[in-house]
Amino acid sequence: MTDNPMTHPNVVTPSEWETQRQLLLVKEKALTRARDALAADRRRMPWMAVDRPYEFEGPDGTASLLKLFAERTQLIVYRAFFEPGVFGWPDHACKGCSLVADQVAHVAHLNARDTTLVFVSRAPQSDISRLKNRMGWEMPWYTTNDSFDADFGVDDYHGHNAFIRDGEDVFRTYFINNRGDEALGSTWSYLDLTALGRQEVWEDSPEGHPQSSPYEWWDWHDEYDSSEP
Repeated sequence: MTDNPMTHPNVVTPSEWETQRQLLLVKEKALTRARDALAADRRRMPWMAVDRPYEFEGPDGTASLLKLFAERTQLIVYRAFFEPGVFGWPDHACKGCSLVADQVAHVAHLNARDTTLVFVSRAPQSDISRLKNRMGWEMPWYTTNDSFDADFGVDDYHGHNAFIRDGEDVFRTYFINNRGDEALGSTWSYLDLTALGRQEVWEDSPEGHPQSSPYEWWDWHDEYDSSEP
């Protein structure tokens, strides 16, 4: 705050305020419908085959890109900048990537929709483990040492890549970065990036996509069936 007086809108009666809210609500609903339509377009994006054998280091050793799926159908990979040369090293990841990490919803809800979210950085696993413990982050976080970041547009700046697998074949389905990352963090925003979406019956999805009713699959994050993928 500064010493200058703040300019504010008119102060109105409750009925006048409600009238203005209803006018704005029309625009908000239009934005929601446009956002749904954009997500429907994402679900119709062509797929790009991933042919290179990328490898990552995790808490349990070396893992392929396929293994990052954790046997689920979809994978979202966020490239976080935590490595030598990045501001905050070695105590912190970059401020922007840390802000993204702070907003990640409980990943159990994504997992219940057959989707895995992981972070990748160039920091060693020992440093990643220390950082996660300090900051209270629980998402899977892997070390990348090959050309994965350069090949998928995240060598110079953060971003999210979405993938899908058909058996052992992996495909890139979407990519978003810059201010597009700002809206992410909720379960819904992540699912809207994916080829299968939220997988709910109201969505405009290609024929054959898995879908079920809202509320039908929702649960407390500690009570999803552990036998589900």
